[in-house]
Amino acid sequence: MRFPPEILKKVKLIELNTRKLVNNIFTGEYHSAFKGQGMQFSEFREYVHGDDVRHISWNISAKTGRMHIKKFDEERELSTILMVDVSGSGDYGSEGYFKGERIVHLAALIGFAAIGNGDHVGLLLFSDQVEHYVPPKKGRANMHRILRDLLYFKPKSRGTSIKPSVDYLSGLLKKQSNVFIFSDFFDAGFELSLKRLSRKHDVTAIVLEDETEADFPKLGIMDFQDAETGEWVSVDTSSSKFQKMLKQDHDKRRKWIEKSLRQAEVGSVFITSAKNYVDPLIAFFQKRHRR
Repeated sequence: MRFPPEILKKVKLIELNTRKLVNNIFTGEYHSAFKGQGMQFSEFREYVHGDDVRHISWNISAKTGRMHIKKFDEERELSTILMVDVSGSGDYGSEGYFKGERIVHLAALIGFAAIGNGDHVGLLLFSDQVEHYVPPKKGRANMHRILRDLLYFKPKSRGTSIKPSVDYLSGLLKKQSNVFIFSDFFDAGFELSLKRLSRKHDVTAIVLEDETEADFPKLGIMDFQDAETGEWVSVDTSSSKFQKMLKQDHDKRRKWIEKSLRQAEVGSVFITSAKNYVDPLIAFFQKRHRR
């Protein structure tokens, strides 16, 4: 598939910006956290002190007269699905970055790390419906196609509903996969569907926040438009009442999201700062590796 030069240039720029992180830091952390979903039989070999007795092959041992065990290798043929929220709230952000822009860079980091491991990578874009699906494939060319879609796909809807896309993946994925869900989770009613998905697949929620959602600058009266509904509202951002209500609403929503994801047995990473979105991911992967 040929891309227009301007699209290819932007895709290459994102790959260049993420390559150093992926090569020097991220791939190792990713591999340690997501080693493989199973073990496959490799060969028989003679038992040595310290081997797991559960792997002893009694049939082979009886035939040869010497104790043998089954040797297993890690199954590295994994599929990683990048499930990305493309609803209207992705157009919100501060410090020069929209949430949607940060999602592209986060998805690139995880996608190229997975590709570096020899894994297959797929993409699902969703709003309040399944917008677009790219089946998992190997290779950089596939990641370039995924980045192009992340950058330039135009969704039909601006609303958010996580449940339909989670249910879609549950019915679609036959082989155990790693699923990363990138969203601000401004939604409800997805918990049971997410739990069903997490029973068969390794699911991680990448929760996008913005610092101004808890601490908005005091700029006086401002007009705001809801990115998903289009409704307008005027707010005095300098009033103590507004500042207090904003902080309370943010803290309440954060606790609800954390509780919902725990109940769904889903790992979670909260990305708040537009300036540092790598360290929280690395810390999460390291914590997984130590478990």
